[in-house]
Amino acid sequence: MIYLLLSIVSSSIIFLVFKLFDKYQVNTFQAIVVNYLIASVSGILSYEQPINFTAIPSYSWLPGTLFLGVLFIVTFNLMAITTQRSGLSVVSVATKMSVVLPITFGLIYYNESSGTHKIIGILLALIAVYLVSLKKSIDKTAATKSSLVFPILVFLGSGIIDTTIKFLEDSYVAEKDVPLFSAMIFVTAFILGISVLGYQLLKGKEKLHFKNLLGGIALGVPNYYSIYFLVQALRHPSLESSTVFTLNNVGIVMAATLIGILFFKEKLSTKNWIGIAIAVISIILIAVVKSN
Repeated sequence: MIYLLLSIVSSSIIFLVFKLFDKYQVNTFQAIVVNYLIASVSGILSYEQPINFTAIPSYSWLPGTLFLGVLFIVTFNLMAITTQRSGLSVVSVATKMSVVLPITFGLIYYNESSGTHKIIGILLALIAVYLVSLKKSIDKTAATKSSLVFPILVFLGSGIIDTTIKFLEDSYVAEKDVPLFSAMIFVTAFILGISVLGYQLLKGKEKLHFKNLLGGIALGVPNYYSIYFLVQALRHPSLESSTVFTLNNVGIVMAATLIGILFFKEKLSTKNWIGIAIAVISIILIAVVKSN
């Protein structure tokens, strides 16, 4: 459970950093690119074995990390587009609700336990995530087919990332290679990101600022460990992936909400409070299944 808690803490720090980006007007894209570099370096430094870079192409999990790196960049841009078109609340709900994909994958592909308590707990967790993610300032844009495309793509992209991480760590990644596996995901994302940023700089569309570099450093370390600890939690013999993803998702939403209240004086609506109450119930139900 310690790895699951550390993954929740790391992801919550990411939320805090993003909130500070708004306050200090940090360029999100530039910080994201730097963050991928820092996350890559964090993974390489955490790898206890001597790294033979010429042997990396022979790793069976490498194609999967390349796929994930591309998904990281694509999903991030889809989230940015969705935010512009439909608002932050829509992005938040789409991202959080995507947990249904890895949960379903775990239940079906790995034939994980699906007792009554657990199923009810997972369903309540999804309801809780939705309610807690709702904000009062909902965008008034009409729900046309075109406006629904991007939230759906964010939902799919986020869900496929988590599902792919579970599949790769279970089928191809040795325990000692987890840091290197995590680092290579970020290396791919960084290469793609720096290519786009370099093009924008050459065209004069972007200008580098030191605060964006600092923002990327602050984001990169917790971002790496959020993936690293999640993979370690998924590898724990007593935790099923459907349980890990559910508790991780609910935990992040709860922690992010608490950070918003304590540090940014955010106000919660009645629906948010109902969501928090349901989240607590869902955690208890899932914990009961785990202990039985």
